[in-house]
Amino acid sequence: MTARLIGEMNLSIHANSDAANAAATDCLATWLTTPTTHNVMVAAGNTPLELYRRIGERGLKLARLNIFALDEYVSVPLDEPRNCANLMRRCVQQAWGIPPAQFHTVSSLDADALASIQEHERKIAKAGGLDVIILGLGQNGHLGFNEPGSAEDSAGRLLDLETISIEANRKWFGGDYAPAKGVTVGLQTILAARHVLILAYGSHKAAAVKEMVEGPRGPHCPASLLQGHPDTRVFLDEAGATNLSSKS
Repeated sequence: MTARLIGEMNLSIHANSDAANAAATDCLATWLTTPTTHNVMVAAGNTPLELYRRIGERGLKLARLNIFALDEYVSVPLDEPRNCANLMRRCVQQAWGIPPAQFHTVSSLDADALASIQEHERKIAKAGGLDVIILGLGQNGHLGFNEPGSAEDSAGRLLDLETISIEANRKWFGGDYAPAKGVTVGLQTILAARHVLILAYGSHKAAAVKEMVEGPRGPHCPASLLQGHPDTRVFLDEAGATNLSSKS
């Protein structure tokens, strides 16, 4: 493992995703079991699923937690098992033993998505904000569905997705759907989380990793706005770290 500290962005670089997930699990387990942790936001997608599985295997006492979904595909049926709500219900809420009433999702229906995300952010604010957020990194540097150009103080909203995100969605749904719109918690809420854990594995994420860590801080790469956050932990495999100017 190689560790780096850039500002307050803590990088943990591992030989492969298995080793990175092991280290990320240790970090997340500590955060989740800290008595002051109450509100946790989870990202869907492929990358964090192994992390969630490993947390579930530990049998931690997490029933006090409130779990909030980060985002949702729009124009996907509510009962589609691969949408964010249903995936996180299986992989987090049920796997971690969270009471259903403490699991909060966002609607994937066009007519309801905007009102749903606005209510979602009101719930988060009323609960006292996020203690922990788990994120993946988009190939274009997006966080949730906050695409490049998203303002640092952006609120939860419905938005059009870039072509690279649409194609990633098509692949995720095996060609059954290719959502061109997403609904997401805004960057203001994401950046206000007390602890941030972000995963990025594979050479296809290497350019985004470099922009996030070493590029100028700005809306062109939403993940770069994590520079200067008081506690961001970045877990990478060697492939994801390939473009960094120094890994030691």
